[in-house]
Amino acid sequence: MIPAAGGVVWRTGDGGAVETAVVHRPKYDDWSLPKGKLDAGEHPLVAAVREVGEETGLQVAVGRRSVQTRYAHRLGPKRVDYWVMEAVGGAFAPNDEVDELRWLPVAEAVELVSHSHDRAVLEDLARTDAPRSPRVLLVRHASAGDRSDWEGPDDQRPLDRRGRAQAATLAAVLPVFGPTRLLAAPPVRCGQTLAPLARELGMTVGTVPELGEEGFDADPQAGVELVTRLLADADADGPVVICSQGGAIPAVLLALGVRWHGTAGALWPPSAKGSVWALGGRPGALVADYYRDFSADPAAPAGTLTPSAAGRS
Repeated sequence: MIPAAGGVVWRTGDGGAVETAVVHRPKYDDWSLPKGKLDAGEHPLVAAVREVGEETGLQVAVGRRSVQTRYAHRLGPKRVDYWVMEAVGGAFAPNDEVDELRWLPVAEAVELVSHSHDRAVLEDLARTDAPRSPRVLLVRHASAGDRSDWEGPDDQRPLDRRGRAQAATLAAVLPVFGPTRLLAAPPVRCGQTLAPLARELGMTVGTVPELGEEGFDADPQAGVELVTRLLADADADGPVVICSQGGAIPAVLLALGVRWHGTAGALWPPSAKGSVWALGGRPGALVADYYRDFSADPAAPAGTLTPSAAGRS
């Protein structure tokens, strides 16, 4: 299996219609979507952002997951994971891989691309029943050791070494979503999980007691209503990152209509430490992408991804 990743990049055209970027590859003399093979140690999302930047010169804000395509390649079966991405900056310049980029309405792009698997990705972009971008990134705090090993108040329990590494990874990757606000539940470990991201973005971290376990247990509806309001904020320039706890996140997701089908018979949404749910839409009709972590794809070449590479766009 050859793992690859890419983006279906969009912008709003002069007439208000959605336009998408289609690229010409002189090596193959075809029109396609920006994509490429995973580097050593890469997660597909990181590879998708890197490849879009390398081929188009565009800076993007990552949206929802798009479709995964599979097709035969001369070197073996190929799998490409796509994300919807909004162009937010940068400019195209011809390069070794791409000599022309065209912005086209989606219907015209469907006609131009050379491969049927690209048409499937473009048709997914054209969906009207799913938002293109998340409004909330719901993060479970990173690893903080065992409660039984901590002698002080539980709210003061800090991240352990693994947790600090997880927080560093979140700081390297989450900027690709273009977050504009950071919130954390009261426990120290929640604030520490977002502290590296706050430094990376030059932001401060606000407090959201409604989504700490203590506050949520006292008034679960307040926590659900807070997330619902954030999901409905059509004027937000980017998603809100919220760091919460395992005693609140699955219950919030269930209340919003998220069901988990990753394990037979299990509906309770997972919430591993350091994981992220990217949420968009409205309760009962959410787009909910779960990122267990941002570790290397098992099919990627062996090696280690440096933090600086993980966050670049």
